[in-house]
Amino acid sequence: MSLTFHWFLPTSGDGRSIIGRGHSIPVAGGARAVSRPPDLDYLGQIARSAEQLGFTGVLTPTGTWCEDAWLVTAALITQTKRLKFLVAFRPGLISPTLAAQMAATYQRISGGRLMLNVVTGGQAEEQRRFGDHLPHDERYARTGEFLDIVRGAWRGRPYDFAGQHYNVSGATVLAPPDPPVDVFFGGSSPAAGPVAARYADVYLTWGEPPAQVAEKLAWMRRLAGEEGRTLRFGLRVHVITRDTAQEAWAEAGRLLADLDPAEIAAAQQVLGSTESVGQDRMHALHSAYRASGAAGDLEIYPNLWAGVGLVRGGAGTALVGSHAEVADRIEEYAALGITEFILSGYPHLEEAWWLGEGVLPILRRRGLWTPPGTAEAQRSRTVEYASMRAT
Repeated sequence: MSLTFHWFLPTSGDGRSIIGRGHSIPVAGGARAVSRPPDLDYLGQIARSAEQLGFTGVLTPTGTWCEDAWLVTAALITQTKRLKFLVAFRPGLISPTLAAQMAATYQRISGGRLMLNVVTGGQAEEQRRFGDHLPHDERYARTGEFLDIVRGAWRGRPYDFAGQHYNVSGATVLAPPDPPVDVFFGGSSPAAGPVAARYADVYLTWGEPPAQVAEKLAWMRRLAGEEGRTLRFGLRVHVITRDTAQEAWAEAGRLLADLDPAEIAAAQQVLGSTESVGQDRMHALHSAYRASGAAGDLEIYPNLWAGVGLVRGGAGTALVGSHAEVADRIEEYAALGITEFILSGYPHLEEAWWLGEGVLPILRRRGLWTPPGTAEAQRSRTVEYASMRAT
């Protein structure tokens, strides 16, 4: 099976530092000035580069400190031809029937280029900004009801649902989305797992060491099996790849040297008080870090660096090394069952080119990746479809 690679749209702005970008935690006095504002010209550059390099799609985040994912990606549809948009959104903040309608409309006007990333939310303070005061486990219960209604509305006939959080009658859309919209879902808590098993197409996990990832995938395979379903699995991780390992680790060292100890301390205080089990797991990966200044002190597994998580919520690790080493680690995760990789870097424009020109060709030679949109990729999909029909 060919692996699928996605990139990231930095709708909070971009630059050569971790602080002030994406999901980094604002520090006292406000985050640093963004050197590359998230305007459509710059985001369009990233999207077009991702398409040219062979990425299948791009993830767009959701939250207070970024532009709205639906609007930004819709504006970029005409700047690309094949690229898909993985739109992150938070269930519970809009009507599930409206979300189903928005997704169906998006799928039609984009020519089938929408994917959805369901983000239930792990920071209580962030949720309260949007008027959401439900505790952690109840948010996941609401997410399950939300996705039940969305999938029901997509069937093309009126769908009724009565639950604890929603009560709808006749939910439907103008026409079912064609092709169906893939739903990506992440969550490490006992409350999250059953929801993912029942409603997700792709279960996402962050870049933990392979043994921890394998444990989580086994858990999700069991839960999905109890639902009579099979999931695909994805990995969300950053990347720093260069022609040599020395160059890659020097770049990791530069990113680390750019962080002020006060910024790290402030971010760690915020990240240590999250409600997210997954964030707690990320936080634990660098909890023993002492400010020695050496990037290698945060290498928690060969070529897996936890430095990003010092100041950034969410994905806090990066694959660091030569192109061949990064390809080796990707292959190791693929052997566990990961088929979708959502990658990013600082800055996102340049790092996409490093990955696309350095790592993807190696994976192609190893028979692990075929560029989307090619006859080779079409043959691969035909073989996979025939195999699925046979089973």
